[in-house]
Amino acid sequence: MTAREAIVALNMLSKIGPVRVRRLLEAFGDNPASILGAAKDRLMRVDSIGEETAKILHSWQDHADPTTEIREATERGISIITQNDEVYPAPLREAYDPPLLLYVWGKLEPRDRHAISVVGSRRATHYGTQATKKLSYQIAQAGFTIISGLARGIDTAAHEAAVAANGRTIAVLGSGLAKLFPQENLALAEKIASGFGAVVSEFPLNTAPDKQTFPMRNRIVAAWARAVLVVECPAWSGSLITANLASEYGKPIFAVPGPIDKPTSAGCNQLIRDGATLVADASHILDDLGELPFARKASSAEPAGEIPELPEEEAAVFAAVTSDESPVDRIIERTGLPAHVVTATLMKLEMRRLVRAFPGFRYARR
Repeated sequence: MTAREAIVALNMLSKIGPVRVRRLLEAFGDNPASILGAAKDRLMRVDSIGEETAKILHSWQDHADPTTEIREATERGISIITQNDEVYPAPLREAYDPPLLLYVWGKLEPRDRHAISVVGSRRATHYGTQATKKLSYQIAQAGFTIISGLARGIDTAAHEAAVAANGRTIAVLGSGLAKLFPQENLALAEKIASGFGAVVSEFPLNTAPDKQTFPMRNRIVAAWARAVLVVECPAWSGSLITANLASEYGKPIFAVPGPIDKPTSAGCNQLIRDGATLVADASHILDDLGELPFARKASSAEPAGEIPELPEEEAAVFAAVTSDESPVDRIIERTGLPAHVVTATLMKLEMRRLVRAFPGFRYARR
């Protein structure tokens, strides 16, 4: 058995985990294959390895089939990287309990170490969604990789904005890649994996999401990034847990303020009160973290009077926007396109400084 196969097998065993495996590796001379099937009394001499865990390790073949797991991953176009691989994210190595391995659908790149995690509520409001799209687009265009959890709401908006900016984004799942959750984001996951980043998980392929897997996912989101941006969340949420974890790792925390009478913004407002940096524009983050040497400059406004060459949908929306302020409903009616397409495209046009947004969701050409 190879060391990679042994790590895959250890990762498939329940009640083991990264911290226990690290102690086992220290006791067994950094040889993962020698752990599997070792005598129970030898295993139990390792700190935190009780009788139940030793029994699982001794009879590991009853619980894990690494050969089949690796073959299925290969057939799905998924790579498995361990801590011994150069491509394993460097920031994760510094965590207390770094994942034993990562299943990667797509491609990781060295520049992904320059990442900002964007988190927030699954039940995002229009305000939260628009703020996420604006900030994530600007951050991705500045060269940072956007990390989020592919969940509904803020996560989805963050990934979509990074793709729209032609940037990079990493979706960290709270499930195995063969049990992608939520299923409604499968198309988005495929888009990310096709050239905009990667969809990753530390869980075996067919692991279903549950109450334990999401907190484990959150620690990766917190540890991987250089900073965490919380856009919108209530007073008690997983996003606050992620922010607290990131703070323990010494990462800066940024938060978008919200209306004081809206429970959906209570968490962010509390973070700001507790010392998080208030963010109203991506420059508030980028100024703190510094410009990246490979950052792409945002395109300047088009010369006055010239109509830019745009993709079909963007051209249709741009044509529907006049020099006078128009409500978004009227723009949707003029284009005949779905509402979510029009709103996303208006955001792109705004970032390109082709249209200007006004209060009341009204838009006009610049």
